[in-house]
This record gives sequence, structure tokens and C-alpha cells, in this order.
Amino acid sequence: MISFFLWYLLITMVGLATFPLVSRLFSGLSDRGYTLSRALGLLVWGYSFWMLASLGLLQNDPGGVLLALIVVVTLSIYTLLGAKYYEGLRDWAKQHIRLIVIVEALFLVAFAGWALVRAYNPDIVATEKPMELAFLNAIMRSVGFPPHDPWLSGHAISYYYFGYVMVAMLAQLTYTSAGVAFNLGISLIFALSAVGAYGLVYNLLAARDEKIATTSQPAETAEFQNQSDKSGDQESNTQASSSHWYRWSFLGSLFVLIISNLAGLLEVVHARGLFWRMTETGEWVSTFWTWLDMKELSQPPTEPFTWMPTRYLWWWRASRVISDYDLTGGFKEVIDEFPFFSYLLADLHPHVLAMPFVLLAIALALNLFLRNGYGKFRWLWFRLEISSRDFWLAALLFGGLAFLNTWDFPIYVALFAGVYGIKRILNPATEELVGDKDNETAVKVSNSWVILGLFFLKNFFLMGLTLGVSGILLYLPFYLTFSSQAGGVLPNLINPTRGAHFWVMFGSLLVPMLAYLIYLWKKNGDWKEIIRGMVMAGLLIAAFWMISLLMGRVISVLPLLGDLYLNSLGAAGRREELFVEAVSRRLSQPGGWLTLLLMISLCLGLGMGLIKSKIKTNDNNEHKQASQRAFLKKSDVSHSHIFVLILVLFGSLVVLTPEFFFLRDHFGTRMNTVFKFYYQAWLLWAIASAFGVACVLSSIRGISKLFMTFGLVVVLGAGLVYPTLSLWTKTNGFNRSIGLTLDGTAYLNQQAPDELEGINWLKEAPLGVLVEAIGGSYSIYGRVAAHSGQPSILNWPFHQVQWRGSSEILGTRQSDVQRIYSSNNWGEVETLLRQYGVRYIYVGSLERNSYRVNEYQFMRFLVTVFQNDSVTIYQVPWKVE
Repeated sequence: MISFFLWYLLITMVGLATFPLVSRLFSGLSDRGYTLSRALGLLVWGYSFWMLASLGLLQNDPGGVLLALIVVVTLSIYTLLGAKYYEGLRDWAKQHIRLIVIVEALFLVAFAGWALVRAYNPDIVATEKPMELAFLNAIMRSVGFPPHDPWLSGHAISYYYFGYVMVAMLAQLTYTSAGVAFNLGISLIFALSAVGAYGLVYNLLAARDEKIATTSQPAETAEFQNQSDKSGDQESNTQASSSHWYRWSFLGSLFVLIISNLAGLLEVVHARGLFWRMTETGEWVSTFWTWLDMKELSQPPTEPFTWMPTRYLWWWRASRVISDYDLTGGFKEVIDEFPFFSYLLADLHPHVLAMPFVLLAIALALNLFLRNGYGKFRWLWFRLEISSRDFWLAALLFGGLAFLNTWDFPIYVALFAGVYGIKRILNPATEELVGDKDNETAVKVSNSWVILGLFFLKNFFLMGLTLGVSGILLYLPFYLTFSSQAGGVLPNLINPTRGAHFWVMFGSLLVPMLAYLIYLWKKNGDWKEIIRGMVMAGLLIAAFWMISLLMGRVISVLPLLGDLYLNSLGAAGRREELFVEAVSRRLSQPGGWLTLLLMISLCLGLGMGLIKSKIKTNDNNEHKQASQRAFLKKSDVSHSHIFVLILVLFGSLVVLTPEFFFLRDHFGTRMNTVFKFYYQAWLLWAIASAFGVACVLSSIRGISKLFMTFGLVVVLGAGLVYPTLSLWTKTNGFNRSIGLTLDGTAYLNQQAPDELEGINWLKEAPLGVLVEAIGGSYSIYGRVAAHSGQPSILNWPFHQVQWRGSSEILGTRQSDVQRIYSSNNWGEVETLLRQYGVRYIYVGSLERNSYRVNEYQFMRFLVTVFQNDSVTIYQVPWKVE
């Protein structure tokens, strides 16, 4: 309990201390970045500590962590210098006291609430939790950075480990054990994501009113005092109309973190035995469940039928709703996680650790989009219409995303670059676009979608390139020790996502988004633009398909890669049949890509219409301006809607990508690509859905509102079935017989007390290479290094191959460890001990069961430094080099 309060106070202090800095950086947002201050403060603090420690200027200990925090706080205090800025900040706080109270309450409830959930189910066992605990302990035990690999002695971690550094910082400064920090870390990320999602929807709703947005957004060079003077009166005059912002914004947290896919509802229907019938032979059959084809759900339920799923690990099926098959009919697993599943599973994995910073990246793009004025920044010989302050903040954040979860880096750099490109189109002073042409010619140029499209692409690639390179440079020490299994891009020929699976996965978001798009179309729709959008979307999907087929044809004839590729598809010796089947499956299973076609068409059509309306207001012709203002007055055209359309469109493109392409890795399938891309699409679509529901339900009246409310309640209710029932199952009905705890290693007290004693001894022992039993991934092997932070010679070998892209670096380590334990030749054993610089040899029950341990030699030639009933730890008597 004391650790929880220390973490809460520390991260709150970080948020408050960095808010003056954040408020200046996010001056385009109505909340001035208050909902983001904890996340950004943690990011800047983490970067400062990691970089200074990597350069050898700070030590990796509580003192070094504290000094890095002092650096960040000093930078923020410097921002406060000057009475005007301080007074403006104070005035803003007075005007937004309701927002501050709500955000603080939401953060505390989310943090405490999920910590309580973890206290009912805290054990760090199974899945990849041991790996994550190993990283966390290794970072806390490492002398400096990069941290040592706990399962490959002599090497640094080759993984995106920035999130673990942040958790380790909090643990070190509060003197929290890694077992407790693990569960507090997942709870903190949940809370940071909750307030981040709330803040995004709040700022979108606040900016929806064009008048409020315009008066509350300062020029790039304005001081905070001037901003407050401009917006204070206007804001006070709109308190009544803006009170709904606070209420509706909770939808952001709900959609991002709680609403789930529809697998939970299907599990209930399946457990109840619906759509099953018994044949005369006593066999249960079902046309529906066979057609749906979702692995365990295709099998008959267990009698007696109930309304509560009882199948072992039934909640896991929600992350595997998509079924892929090779040409021979062989099943290929596909991962399709979503946030609530991730937090329920509670793996402290990079895609989870990155979530609040992904929301921060979306908010940064929104801040750019809403802010008046540009600024100028010259990068080498390129000039960007953005201030240097905003550019380097973006580079720091997006570079950090690469270090947190590398898959996110290109996605959100592209989103920011896309927002920048559209912002440049909307800017009325686009001299670069119209040059010194006369007004009539300039208006024609501004209304040409071809010219505007080329102008967008130019700015998109310019920003994307400069931002991407700068982000990499800011985190260069990370890349010096990082290697990847990524091996290029391969075409997905025969596995389009079936429409049924696609809607099970995203239905709880698709319905609100489509309702919102229809709402926009009724208010602002133009059939010409919708048709144009449909043509563009159709051409895009056709291009993706043709390119994937062409890539498949080229790859299939390559000498080595072609054989590997064909074998992975079950198409060895069946090249021509493969391409016939590729076309057949794409046309016979159109539900997924047809849904995306509809989404992209609506986004493009509506987006072009809204952008066109904005551009027309820049026309100097008074009659046209008056006509356009009349249209704007009766319609709903705001930057918020354009930005949300960008989110929906971008999410659709992210989901569309693995329909035709996937990144090549050691699995040889699109499993990881779907996992990573669908996850980001969920976050983008969840924010858009929350905003869309708020807009629709707060705008429509009468029978339409009743009908729409009923429909959304039904859909959202279906999306809440999974979190309600899975939470009950995972926490055993909120019942823990051995007492609540946040210590994820406490289970060892009951299950392996002797092991725990040995591990605790190693935690306090000097750092040194450890020998323990080696075993496969997702197993109990590697448990000593994982819990103690000592580097072992090797463990979880396949994970090492995944992290490093090759098995060559492993050498003969696995067989060498077996010889250390089993060899009768002490000279051979001593040679191996010296070769790997071994300091400790751990002998427990797992080692004795895995090897024929020759413990007599250890007792004769080594020093026994720890021993109890089942565990002995030996130390080499010579100096370890």
C-alpha cells in the first residue's frame, strides 16, 4: 500500500512540476496539455535519465534518477520566469478548476482501481511476464546503459526497453521491488491512458465550436498572459454550453480502455448452447458456428449450458478471433489484441507501455492542427512551417515511440506528417502553393484537387523524413546495440480478413463511427465528393491488390526466398494454383475490405468537402464569402471534424495494410503485423468513436435521438460483455484466498519458498554471470535471472533469435551449460566457467530434473555461498574478469 501512495505522489508531482512547460508546448489545446502533463513529464524525465546515463554522466541508481528529475523540473521552472506567464497560468487554473478536479479524480480512481484488480491477480507467471520481469530487474541491476541482457550474458538488451527504464526509475526512487513495480507499472499506464484519452476527447469537443477554438488559440509567439486575456471572457460566457464537454469526454476513456470486441458476447451465446442442435446420433452440430469458424467456438459447448462461459481460458479467445489458413487448409494463428485484453492479461509489454505516449502523439498532432500561426524551422536545406520548439518536441516524442515500441514509430510519424500536410493546405497564406498569381488564378489553384494533392504529398514526405531522421538521431545510443528480426515486406495473397471476423473484432467501434460519418454526411455531405472519395478508395484498394499480386509473382520465382515463401503458404510446387486461389479468396471473402472501402470512401468524400469549405472562406470575393459563411453557419464544419476524419481514415489505412502486406519475421505469417497494426487502429478509432458518439447524441433531437441512443446502447452493451465477465473470471470473482498483494513474486512463498530464499540471496549478491537451467520460451526456465537481475549465460533461446534476428550469436551456449552441469571432466567445466566469466552456479530442483548434475565437482572445486533444503548456490573461487 505504501508503494502505491509513493508512486501516486511522485508521478503527480512530476505532472504538476512539468505543467508550466507542457502548457507552453500545447498552447493550441483547450486544456493546455494538463491531461498530458504526467505522461510528457515522465517521457522527458526518462529521456534525460537514459541519455545522461548512456553518456556516463549519471549513474544508474536512485541518485542518478533524482538528478535527472531535478534537470526536468529546473527546465519547467525556467518557463515560469516572468510574472506575466505565472499570472496567466494561475488565471487559467482558476478558470479550469472543474477540469483539474475531474482529471485528478479520474487518474486516482483509474490508478487505484486497476491496482486493486492486479492485487487480486498479481502473479508474474506464464505468457511473457517472466521476460518483462527479467528486463525490469536487469535494468535496475545494471551499472549503466545499455543494460545487460539477463538471458544472454556479455550482451546488452536488444529490444525496445525504454518503457522498462521509466518503470525502473519510479521503482528505484521509491525503493520498490521489481515484483511490486511490475503491477504498479501496468496500473500506472492504465491511469495515464485514461486521462490521456479523456483529454483528447475534451480538446476535440472544445475545439468543435469554431468561435471558441479561434478565440482560445494563441499565435505562436503570444505570451500566456495574452492568451488568457483573449480567451477568459469568451470561456466564461460559454460555461453552460461547455459543461457537456466534461461529461462526454469520459467516453474517451471508456472506448479506449474498457469497450472490447464482440467475442465476449459470442462466448455467452456459445456457452448457452444457442444455434446448436443434436442429431439423431447424439452429435451436436451447428451451421452458424461452423460458418463463423473461430477455433474453440466451432466445437460444441459443455453441458449443462449456462449464461457464464466456463471453458478454460475462454477470455483468451478474444485475442484470436481471426483465422488464417494456408493453401493446404493448415491453420495459422493471428493475434488481434485490444486494450482491455492487454490490461486483463497484464503483460508489461511494449505495446502497452507505449499507450499513453501514443495518445500523447495524437494530442501533439491535434495541437499542431488547432494552433494558429506556424513558425519557421530550417532543417539542413529544408524549411518547415513549424516552430523549432514544436519540431524538437515532436522528434523527442516520436523518437521515444521507436524506443518504446518500434512498430509505432512509422505509424505516428506518418499521422503527424499527414496532419501537417493538411494544415498547410488549410492555411490561407499558402504562398508556396499559389505563388504571386492573381486572386482569381489563386482560387482556381486552391480548388484543384490534383494540385492540392501534390502539395500535400510534398509536405507529408518532407515532414515525415525530417521528423523520422531527427527522432532516430535523438535516440542514437539505443540503435547502436539494437538489432531486429524484421526482414522486409511480403505480400498477403491468400488471407484477407473475413467480414465476420472483422466485425467481431471492430464492431463495437465500427457502428459508432459509421453513425458519426452518416451524421456528418447529412449535415455537410456532397454526393459528388462522396463519389469522388469512393473512386479514390477503390483505386487505392485495387492498387494494393495489384502490387501484392505482382510482388507475390516476383518473389515466388526467386531461388531461395521464393521457396521459403511458397512453403509458408503451403504452396510448394503449386505456384499457379496459389495465384488462382489468391483471387478466389479475395473475391469470396470480401466483407473486410468492403467495410474498409466504405470507411475510406466516406472519410475521403467528407474530408474533401470540409476542406473545400474551409478553403473557400479564403476567397476575397465578398459575395462568395457571404454565401460560404451562411453555409458554415447552418452546417457543422470545424477543425475537430476534419481531424477526427483524419483519425478514422488513418486507422482504416493501418487496418488495410495487413490485408495485402505484412512484415517478414521468424513466424513467416502476418500474425505480428495484424497484432501491431490492429492495435493502433483500435486506439485511433476509439478516440474517433468517442467523439462521434458525443457529437451525434448531443446534436440530434426527438425520435432520431431515441433511435440512435437505443442502437448505440445495444452495441456498447455488447462491447461491455467481455470486460464484465472476463474480469470476474480472471480475478476468481474478486476472491483471493491468500490475501491481496501487489507483489507479483509473492506466490513463490507458497509454491517454492526454497527457490525464493536463493533468489533473494542473489538479489543482494554482487553482479555476476549466472548458470541456471536453459529451457524454451513461455516456460519457468530462466526464473532465477528473471527474479534476481543477474545475467545468465542463456535462456528462452527462441526469444533471443526473435530479438536479434539470428541464432548465430547463441553459439554453443545451450550445450555448454549442459556440460557445465553434467561433465565429469573438471578441466572442461573450468574452461567453460572462465570462458563465460561465470561467478554463480545455481542448483535447484529444475536443474536436477533437467540435467544429470555432477554436484560433487561443484562441492569440491567451488565455494558454497548459499544452501537450504533444495537449493544450493556455488561461487567460483577465482577472480572473474
